[in-house]
Amino acid sequence: MDRDQIIERLYKRYIEPTKNKNGKYIGVEIEMPIVNLNGEAVDFEIVHGLTKKFIEQFQFTPSGIDDSGEIYSACSEKNGDILSYDCSYNNLELSFGKASILHEINERFLSYYTYIQDYFKQYNYTLTGMGVNPNRLVNHNIPIENGRYRMLFHHLHGAQKYSKLPMYFHKFPEYGTFSSASQVQLDADFEKLPEILNTFSKLEPIKALIFSNSVMPDEDADLLCCRDMFWENSPHGINPHNVGMYECEFTSIDDILNYIASTSIYCTERDGKYINFTPINIVEYFSRSSIDGEYFDGEKYKEITFAPDINDINYLRTFKFEDLTFRGTIEFRSVCCQPIDSAMSTAAFHIGLMDKIDELNDLLENDNVIYHKGYTAGELRKLLIRRSIPEFIDEDKLYLLAQRVLEISRNGLSDRGFGEEKYLKPLFERVKKRTNPAKEMLLQLENGLDINAVTLDCSKPSND
Repeated sequence: MDRDQIIERLYKRYIEPTKNKNGKYIGVEIEMPIVNLNGEAVDFEIVHGLTKKFIEQFQFTPSGIDDSGEIYSACSEKNGDILSYDCSYNNLELSFGKASILHEINERFLSYYTYIQDYFKQYNYTLTGMGVNPNRLVNHNIPIENGRYRMLFHHLHGAQKYSKLPMYFHKFPEYGTFSSASQVQLDADFEKLPEILNTFSKLEPIKALIFSNSVMPDEDADLLCCRDMFWENSPHGINPHNVGMYECEFTSIDDILNYIASTSIYCTERDGKYINFTPINIVEYFSRSSIDGEYFDGEKYKEITFAPDINDINYLRTFKFEDLTFRGTIEFRSVCCQPIDSAMSTAAFHIGLMDKIDELNDLLENDNVIYHKGYTAGELRKLLIRRSIPEFIDEDKLYLLAQRVLEISRNGLSDRGFGEEKYLKPLFERVKKRTNPAKEMLLQLENGLDINAVTLDCSKPSND
């Protein structure tokens, strides 16, 4: 298959769905750590018990069963909401069917969350709003027993195979079992795709300042957002175009397609078996007659050689901060799980800015607070996920810039006319206090607050 044919397939998968959108829909995914407040590992039997009770209470239908017969995913036929476990049974995810108004999602979130918390309370367990499970060192950090997560776990543990690569691999290949995110998908405007990706990429340093909430104090008490490092310094980051920032400007749809064509594929399926292999550029993948990989046969991993199939393109998966999806949406995925009282803030922030993309772009294009200092957006984000503000940045002006971004978002939400701007209130408070959830957590711990108290503080829902 030649490059033009591959580009055509990529266009149909990623670009075509953005055309002729009938509405502006919101999709929200919130991953939350499950914490055993007794300081012990999460007992998965308790989690499985919750799943069964939840399904019964909310009339969900099981949609994913692991190899031991346990339910890891269930869906509501009524609204498309999903209860699932991301990577492991230590990490509960609530995904919401598309909606037009954020209040609808928030109402269902609070209903589910309250039920889950009431169930967990009898075991001295809790969900919490942290980007890293505070009990990661005692939990059973093992994957869900199914093909996908077993493959992913195996792939991430394969860093030693790439010892000749000039890159640093971190020592947390099991990070998917203890890291949690807050993600939002918004319908993408075909006419503005380059501008949307460019502008939100430039915004990433400010998002780091406001939303950072994944810390490992025992490893690096200065790093406020471990999430970036988890993905970028793992086998997912062997091809840097698969992760993190776009370090280029898009001027056209062709530019975006060429970027997608520069990404790599690392897995597929044959006969119901997941196969993983050394990441390979998607164009080169389809130019080969055969690929060498590995699969799990039920007992151990075996080598396999197989021929590429055009449908393998459905397994191309990137982890960009702004990811164009096959649903015709842009998925914003750089934000850690937030404290529960600000669970809707991530979605509200992005919704408000999407309708003000021209104004946001003008602000960032003309900025001299962080830009035009010799640093790219990616370099600036890496600096601003640290506890200290770099000396070349005027801190007063930096937070004024962050406040201006929030004001643009608030105006966008206000124009929608649904009162969704209330979800930004915690973010304005953070900017006013020059803090974020990660800084607050580290300060609480340094002041002697018990980790359970910090955990419970992050688990409280909003009263508003």
